[in-house]
Amino acid sequence: MPQQAPRVPVSIMIVEDDAVTRRSLCLAVESEPSFQLVAAFDSVKPSLEWLENGKVDVLLTDLGLPDGSGIEVIRACVQHCPSADIMVITMSSDEDSILASIEAGAAGYVLKDAGRLDIVRALLDLRAGGSPISPLIARKVLARMRDGKKAIAANGSEETAITILTKREAAILDLIARGDSYGEVARLLSVSVGTVQTHVKNIYGKLSVHSRGAAVYEAQRRGLLQMGSLKAKD
Repeated sequence: MPQQAPRVPVSIMIVEDDAVTRRSLCLAVESEPSFQLVAAFDSVKPSLEWLENGKVDVLLTDLGLPDGSGIEVIRACVQHCPSADIMVITMSSDEDSILASIEAGAAGYVLKDAGRLDIVRALLDLRAGGSPISPLIARKVLARMRDGKKAIAANGSEETAITILTKREAAILDLIARGDSYGEVARLLSVSVGTVQTHVKNIYGKLSVHSRGAAVYEAQRRGLLQMGSLKAKD
């Protein structure tokens, strides 16, 4: 019986300035056999330097860092590791910070004080194509979307962006918004994962975004999605 090739571990980078929290996150990552902690930093500068040559599958970063913002690290990760999944873990529930993170490339946003956070489960969900978001953050994002739609309706200037998407792109966008992974989308539409990734890349280009979270936000802002599309899967 042929032996299966060993599974390549998911490489994870952590950026967190609080030493106790950083150690806790590192221990959580190291407790999961499918994860490999490849770097852990306490500030922006060494993180940017490492990303110039290092490769990572997942970035887990705080926003408030001693020498700048975690958003700088997110942007650098998107530039150097475009296929990486990015999640913010922070104390900030400020709307501007949330949206800036999503627009920069974050697919998840969780609060440090949101009860007992199971960081391993959140990271596994992220790698499966999900977008872990604390309930308070989700409410703020949805509220901002609703306010945006009301403003567009009041100004009578709603964009007809739906005409720029093909039927297949629109279908994939709906499935991504509901939380399906690329593998699930491929199975439902009877196409390859590579085909789904190509369509997603085209969607990102048309919406001028760089992540799933930003694509969903922008699609909702333009009226491409119904609020019901953002519900959790049955």
